[in-house]
Amino acid sequence: MTNYIKLPAVLLLEDGTIYHGKAAGKIGTTTGEICFNTGMTGYQEIFTDPSYFGQIMVCTNSHIGNYGIHPEEIESGHIKISGLVCKNFNIAYSRKQSDRSIQDYFQDENIIGISDIDTRSLVRHIRDKGTMNAIISSEVLDIKELKKKLSAVPSMDGLELASQVSTKEAYLFGDEKAQHRVAVLDLGVKKNILRNFEARGVFAKVFPAQTSFKEMEKWNPNGYFISNGPGDPSAMLYAVETVKSILTADKPLFGICLGHQLLALANGIRTMKMFNGHRGLNHPVKNIITDHCEITSQNHGFGVVPEDVRNSEKVEITHLNLNDQSIEGIRVKGKKAFSVQYHPESSPGPHDSRYLFDDFVKMLKN
Repeated sequence: MTNYIKLPAVLLLEDGTIYHGKAAGKIGTTTGEICFNTGMTGYQEIFTDPSYFGQIMVCTNSHIGNYGIHPEEIESGHIKISGLVCKNFNIAYSRKQSDRSIQDYFQDENIIGISDIDTRSLVRHIRDKGTMNAIISSEVLDIKELKKKLSAVPSMDGLELASQVSTKEAYLFGDEKAQHRVAVLDLGVKKNILRNFEARGVFAKVFPAQTSFKEMEKWNPNGYFISNGPGDPSAMLYAVETVKSILTADKPLFGICLGHQLLALANGIRTMKMFNGHRGLNHPVKNIITDHCEITSQNHGFGVVPEDVRNSEKVEITHLNLNDQSIEGIRVKGKKAFSVQYHPESSPGPHDSRYLFDDFVKMLKN
């Protein structure tokens, strides 16, 4: 294992920037949009978050893998990131609850990474230049060949990815005797979202991404949830139509992250690709309804166009990001529908925003 980790690897960015480091995980080549997460913990949840599908993740914390892999801390069935970039790839781990090392985990899941690079320099570069595509390889070190492979990688702008990570078959989650029934449109839903519903007396049925409102309505749910997920929301016209149908039927609706963007699109509000996006565990958000602030967990590269929201007669703003004043929450006037851009279920992250699940359950009761 020691010899393996010392094999050379290279990271090439779309703008020609090159970093040389050491192989981490499986030997091979991988591509994707490179982005960074500023969280100090939670690497396992980040790896398995479906919203990161198609992306190479740069972890800004110095040590990744140091507390091993715990089977109860995954957010989906498999690792969803395309690749990993980190400073120290720690094979040895200290937590007794963990059942394997990060190296074994990556080998089992066929995930390619690179370590021993200056991640501070890399993050500063991405922060200044914006997100872009990248390629990691520990099998091909020829830069010309890597540039050729990288040139064939499509931009995240315009990509529909949710249907690739969504469940293929509908399934049930929670106690069937629970008081409330919620239909979940799975665009890449995290397990902890479903756990939060279950803890509040909600029995959920999780439907594939392209399921119509008419089909979900056959289950006779009390309300609808539109999940997080990867890709460009403007490329998901099928989901926009589903949200419009839910609103027309005046059913209770709650959206998180991608679900927030789709609720906006369903009300004539445009979305945009952000320069860097928000990815981390410490983003300050103000609830302008209660005048309280909360520290939030975030993961998104797209957002809603602020001027569209402010000019809309259909929605009102409920939450604002205190770092950049981006729109973090909206609710639809005259409807039982609201959404937030961030992740109130956390995992990883603080629990400041879990009241939103309670708000939705109250809406179901009413």
